[in-house]
Amino acid sequence: MPFDRMSPYRRRAGWIAAGIAVLVLLAAALLVGQALTPRSTAPDSRNVAAADPTPSSVEQRPQESVPPAAPAPDGLPVLDYDPAPRGFPADPATMDVTPLTEGVHPTRRIAAYDAPGGRPLAFFDPTLAGVELTMPIAERRVGWAAVLLPSANRRLAWLAPGGFDTVALRDQIVVERKVHRLTWYRAGKAVRSWETSLGQSGQETPLGRTFVLGRTPPPGEVYGGVDIYALGSVPDDPEAVPTGLRGAHIGLHTWYNDDELGENTTNGCIRVTPSGQRKLLAEVRPGTSLVVVDQLATPPSTA
Repeated sequence: MPFDRMSPYRRRAGWIAAGIAVLVLLAAALLVGQALTPRSTAPDSRNVAAADPTPSSVEQRPQESVPPAAPAPDGLPVLDYDPAPRGFPADPATMDVTPLTEGVHPTRRIAAYDAPGGRPLAFFDPTLAGVELTMPIAERRVGWAAVLLPSANRRLAWLAPGGFDTVALRDQIVVERKVHRLTWYRAGKAVRSWETSLGQSGQETPLGRTFVLGRTPPPGEVYGGVDIYALGSVPDDPEAVPTGLRGAHIGLHTWYNDDELGENTTNGCIRVTPSGQRKLLAEVRPGTSLVVVDQLATPPSTA
């Protein structure tokens, strides 16, 4: 989408011709995400039986200490809509379709690290480009939480304890490139599936885990009057997209017609029907994880 890259919610002068599938930048008036869902406080009902819980038979392990967080210099960059700084670790489970059920919402400026007790590389603010920021938790380790990194592909950022709220995430979106299918899951069960159009050759929709970053009104009639979801992912090859789309994010949106559904015709975005997009906008909150795979081993069965 041809927006000013330094101000991702201001249109660039001139639009890419209709019919070219475009990527999405959030607008300055990006609508605030749905209200955060409180973290569940229900106790764990699982019963774990010990073979012989006597002092002589229980293995005595020293309690693991939480690695301290190194002070973050004031001059570190703040993560925003521009590409994330280098140095963050790869997501080792990026193709895993296990639902991510918790998210992190910063309540103040917090540092993002390359490992528990590692180097601080950047800061997260409570909002990113005007939208309340929620990132799915991909891993936990000794008191630290790893979240999916926005404005980057297949990368994690580690957060020290404190400075954020943990929120429940009930939904997940899985996109299968080979069969051009998007499936919406709730609590691990498939709810609905829609046919999609995806990235063309050289501008393929990026594989791996990302998440719904936020929503924006459609900037032109080609979007069929339906709001757009911007994702945390970006083009794998930024130089391959049209010049007016450099610095853009991958988007989930509809189009003015459905003629190209089931084909690879976009600049990397994920297109669905207007009715499908409206349903996702109504039901799926920002922070929800989205995984792009080639194809699931077992086709989803909808509820």
